[in-house]
Amino acid sequence: MNTTIIGYPRIGNLRELKFASEMYFRGEITAADLEKTAREIRSYNLELQKKSGLDLIPSNDFSFYDGVLDTAFLLNAVPGRYTSLGLSKLDTYFAAARGYQGEKGDVKALAMKKWYNTNYHYMVPEIDDSTEIKLVGTKPFELFAEALESGVRTKPVIIGAYTFLKLARYKGNKKAADFISQTAAAYSEILKKLCGLGAEWVQFDEPSLVMDMSSEDTELFKALYEKILSDKGGVKVIAQTYFGDVRDCYNELCGLGFDGIGLDFTEGKKSLELVKKNGFPSGKTLFAGVVNGKNIWRNNYAASLLTLTELEKHTEDIVINTSCSLLHVPCTLANETKLEERCKKHFAYAEEKLTELEELKRITASQCPAETEEYRRNLALHSEPRTGGNEVVRAKVASLTDKDFVRLPAFAEREKIQKARFKLPLFPTTTIGSFPQTAEVKSARKSNRRGELSNSDYEFFIEKKIAECIALQENIGLDVLVHGEFERNDMVEYFGECLDGYIFTEKAWVQSYGTRCVKPPVIWGDISRARPMTVKWSVYAQSLTDKPVKGMLTGPVTILNWSFPREDITLKESALQIALAIREEVLDLEANGISIIQVDEAALREKLPLRRSDWREDYLDWAIPAFRYVHSGVKPETQIHTHMCYSEFADIIKDIDDMDADVITFEASRSDLTILDVLKENNFRTEVGPGVYDIHSPRVPSKEEIKSAISKMRERIPAEKLWINPDCGLKTRGNEETVPSLTNLVEAAKEARNENC
Repeated sequence: MNTTIIGYPRIGNLRELKFASEMYFRGEITAADLEKTAREIRSYNLELQKKSGLDLIPSNDFSFYDGVLDTAFLLNAVPGRYTSLGLSKLDTYFAAARGYQGEKGDVKALAMKKWYNTNYHYMVPEIDDSTEIKLVGTKPFELFAEALESGVRTKPVIIGAYTFLKLARYKGNKKAADFISQTAAAYSEILKKLCGLGAEWVQFDEPSLVMDMSSEDTELFKALYEKILSDKGGVKVIAQTYFGDVRDCYNELCGLGFDGIGLDFTEGKKSLELVKKNGFPSGKTLFAGVVNGKNIWRNNYAASLLTLTELEKHTEDIVINTSCSLLHVPCTLANETKLEERCKKHFAYAEEKLTELEELKRITASQCPAETEEYRRNLALHSEPRTGGNEVVRAKVASLTDKDFVRLPAFAEREKIQKARFKLPLFPTTTIGSFPQTAEVKSARKSNRRGELSNSDYEFFIEKKIAECIALQENIGLDVLVHGEFERNDMVEYFGECLDGYIFTEKAWVQSYGTRCVKPPVIWGDISRARPMTVKWSVYAQSLTDKPVKGMLTGPVTILNWSFPREDITLKESALQIALAIREEVLDLEANGISIIQVDEAALREKLPLRRSDWREDYLDWAIPAFRYVHSGVKPETQIHTHMCYSEFADIIKDIDDMDADVITFEASRSDLTILDVLKENNFRTEVGPGVYDIHSPRVPSKEEIKSAISKMRERIPAEKLWINPDCGLKTRGNEETVPSLTNLVEAAKEARNENC
């Protein structure tokens, strides 16, 4: 069996692309310098994969910001507000990704959404009735030629036609079906150009095939590829799926003229069943995703071999593959110098997964696979007992009853009690939590970790930053304040460091969006609270002001979803263990005089199963109760907030209301506040702050822009339930953007109050 991967991380082992891009944004390096860094990363990745023995190496999996955005620029699906700025090609691209505010104009960025069930974000293509989809870009061809010059005939990777049209946002009367001919012609031209350059395989990524598909969806998929594949020349085409199974279109997929079909046997609950029941077409290659591309645990060779052996009964032509792109795991364990070997030996990052693929190749080539050294070594590793059990925690989880998840009194009565207590003005203003993590803050944290700054000096520094933050918010005129979260490296890792059962990495960076990378902690054992996590800083901040200061926590579902989870217990069990710990912190904050507590569930929607039939049993039936348990023990006068990040909320809006928070803030500005109609249609009970400006862009919104957003909100949300806030935390922004943005926000809210009188 040969081997391949769907894609490889593009940030660089030490986040070289992030730092080079940010230097370019600041004008410190040229476009040529940025491209040089990108070329070095691509060259390194190519050589690494070549040395690993990988048979089919991908190209065009590199991106300066996002692969879907790359595809939009490739296909001429770029709104005129960006192309008319008169910027360079690269700067036009970044304007669409980040927004632009300068001498050439002022435009917001494209909408941004979560990439299926991951923490990666993609830029949403925007198509209107005047859009002409056609091949105008050159990136896939340039990167293929670049690799060929290095002696590697790669497998170009491109977002598939069906997935591209399904992910796009349509701004006019036309819909996806109206663009079939144009899109098919563009993809056919892509194949012809790649064939002419010498490509043997081309991979079209079609993750949207694992979603629920209507008959119209199936017809769209067939219509596209019947045209695209009718004249593909000598190049072989792979339909690569991931994140689930293709139960709604398996036969149609097999019946089209694809030369290879990539199926996910890790997250695809029915993938193996589909092959066993329906067979696999002769003459086609099965790309079998048995190496998990989303988690960092070592592959279980016995389980993978069992799957591959079963598949061999139905096809002889199998390529061993990852379940999805390795974009979702860190680059290499080589930089993890502080991890204990007892833990480290259980992990496989992207580079180590290349080794796993090569070892699986050798194992499957053996006449006696179970006798190979690689198999025996892996079996011994997976047979080792792991430490980290906590019977007390497990007993607490097992003893939970239905009443533990219910907060009393009911929402309507609590709302009256809280309004009487806080006496906040109409359209109260607040922020989501974090304030800019400046170079000074990061330097102090690093110095403290290295032992160069004592704990007492570091704490004095944090107190100083909190005092400055409180004074700044009071000066701006915000109604409900935050302490700024200067002590936190990350909204999940920080809490993990205060919980038993977690372990932490040095360099396990994973791209979240653009230049934003996260370092998920690893759930190693049972979770419990080791010590109070936030009480000290929240109490100190509250002592500095008469205005309420929110206690800031991350919720159990988000902590779980933004960690690398265990694979030996259920996600439900892990979530409830974390909920026990966060509940203890909530009650401690309340006991210490914190009257408003925000428990962020930024990633609640993220892990919702891609198929509606799995929503309840596999996720919502435990995710919503886990959040409810966190706050079910507080007093009625304590106000519970939560926050949610970029996602599609419409289909679970009633479940979100059922979380029984008192206030929910949404990240909604990039989607033009489309969530407002959903809230109105569903008579959303919870008080809400939809987010009046986009913090992921360096733009400073004007007062008029924010007032316009407030006006839209007032048309659909009762005035007494509306909060005014940015759409996310301000950690990644600078003070030079944050202060004027918040000043404009407060002024806009004041004017809206006056107009409402």
